[in-house]
Amino acid sequence: MAYTQQSQEDRVPKEVLVLGPPNVLKAYGKQLSEKFQLLNAWESPMPTHQFIATHASSVQAILCSGRTPIHADVLSLLPSLGVIVTTSAGLNHIDLPECHRRGITIANTGTLYSADVADIAVGLLIDVLRKITAGDRYVRGGLWPIKGDYPLGSKLGGKRVGIVGLGNIGLEVAKRLEAFGCIISYNSRKKKPSVAFPFYPCVCELAANCDILVICCAITDQTHHMINKEVLLALGEEGIIVNIGRGAVIDEKELVRCLVEGKIAGAGLDVFENEPDVPKELFAMDNVVLTPHRAVYTEEGYLDLYKLVLGNLEAFFSNEPLLFPVVDE
Repeated sequence: MAYTQQSQEDRVPKEVLVLGPPNVLKAYGKQLSEKFQLLNAWESPMPTHQFIATHASSVQAILCSGRTPIHADVLSLLPSLGVIVTTSAGLNHIDLPECHRRGITIANTGTLYSADVADIAVGLLIDVLRKITAGDRYVRGGLWPIKGDYPLGSKLGGKRVGIVGLGNIGLEVAKRLEAFGCIISYNSRKKKPSVAFPFYPCVCELAANCDILVICCAITDQTHHMINKEVLLALGEEGIIVNIGRGAVIDEKELVRCLVEGKIAGAGLDVFENEPDVPKELFAMDNVVLTPHRAVYTEEGYLDLYKLVLGNLEAFFSNEPLLFPVVDE
């Protein structure tokens, strides 16, 4: 009898509405489709809302990326929805109050990306300081025999680094930069009692006391354009900024203006305000290093992400605790 009951349960479709599409599907979509009935909204000729409405009564789970807005209008179409599994660490794309009101649980990636993103942050910083990418272009362009030695870069050790957002990623960045001999301080929503680094409640004051700013915070109403002209000018003409958080944390127009006018010394940017559009003024600057929002992506990370998504969905459909549930603060 137990075997028969299990077989019947296995035949119940585990429908997952997929919005995005999340990048994990590119590598592991086949494996996920063997476990769940994936309803890929972007593949349907119907408008997204119409497609969602067609499956509204049966969908219990959503799988989405960090670039897919899930607002109240979407949630209102899904009365049976119980969980949203997002392949992002950030949650700014999800209407959290509405999810809480409806009793919908959310699972994100937790600390999955922290080490990889921290690696990129340090890589961008070293690249800007030591002019690695610019030097590569210099060599490939055949300029070394013609123009001689390339201009000197700057060392990383001993630099005063201010980290904006000392969460999981910020702490990983701090750990790496401490190993290089950097002097760390930070700005965050509140002071962290377990951290010995100097805390600056005002990000402008942090910038004034640093050589480098590394942006690691999430995008919220409070952090939107938090790095403005005042902060950039406080960082100063020798200052460097690295952003692996979200593009809109920085006022991009002011950043471009400060770089063009030499008000700051350089930037390493993995994220931008209107992706994939990047200000063309940055393309010709040898003191700026640009990457296409890839900080979280490695081959190993993709495999870990697949395992995490699979684990969270299986836990939900088995009525077990999620692996990385988002907990209200």
